[in-house]
Amino acid sequence: MATWFWLENFGFEDIFATIFALPDRLIASLANEAVSCFRCIKSSDPPNGFGQIPLTSRYLQKQISLSMIYKYRYTAIAGIKTFLNTICSRIFSDILAQVLPYSSPPYFVPGFHPSLIIPGFPHPTFGNINVMRPDLGSGVNTFNNNNSFLFPKGLWEWNDHSMESENDRTMFITFSRGFPVSQAEVKELFTNIFGEKCVVGVYMREDCVSSPNIFACNNDQQQSLFAKLVLDSVVTVDRILEGEKLQKFRINGKHIWARKYNDKKDGRTCFT
Repeated sequence: MATWFWLENFGFEDIFATIFALPDRLIASLANEAVSCFRCIKSSDPPNGFGQIPLTSRYLQKQISLSMIYKYRYTAIAGIKTFLNTICSRIFSDILAQVLPYSSPPYFVPGFHPSLIIPGFPHPTFGNINVMRPDLGSGVNTFNNNNSFLFPKGLWEWNDHSMESENDRTMFITFSRGFPVSQAEVKELFTNIFGEKCVVGVYMREDCVSSPNIFACNNDQQQSLFAKLVLDSVVTVDRILEGEKLQKFRINGKHIWARKYNDKKDGRTCFT
């Protein structure tokens, strides 16, 4: 369901109106193709020639494939995660209560009593899922009473980018030893290609003491060999990577490599 919500928001309109008009057998087949989309975006490798989801393409009357979805995988991950937290965890809370694995029990969020956390469900790709507890509503419609959680910017300003974390829209960039690259050059490179407002911040080793996003630093080297690039949205991350794990750029005769930031791995280098 979260995958369908994201696809509809991504531009494939009237998905649910189309699906609900179909017999159960076809809905089940479309659900299996939605699962294929889910498996595609959680994979570290692009689909290898078996990238078709023919029923989805046929009934939506638009060309769509797993390869196309993989090209926007980080946008999909962030969007599906948002719909899991804001929509699906609420309307399917009764089903979640029946299928939660005993090995991964949910736990409550301190100071936020209507919510509990399900770690790594339905998949670690989407992180923890926040579930609003209907049993605490005492007969009151908690869906209506917690609109600030569901629509953090108000009903008409909400979109699936409104709950993106900074890590969702951050890239890890590296440079060649002996060819120092400045913050200004990094910003110039990406704003020239992807838009004037696409760069929120560039954080290098020399920024570690002053940057609010970096807590420690090793100043053994004068040249920064890597940096964190925080962007305006996760869509820009996918625009930069174009479905690849790594992209190479060049500015003023110096090479820059860019990939998706991984907090667990890259955070140990200088940014923790």
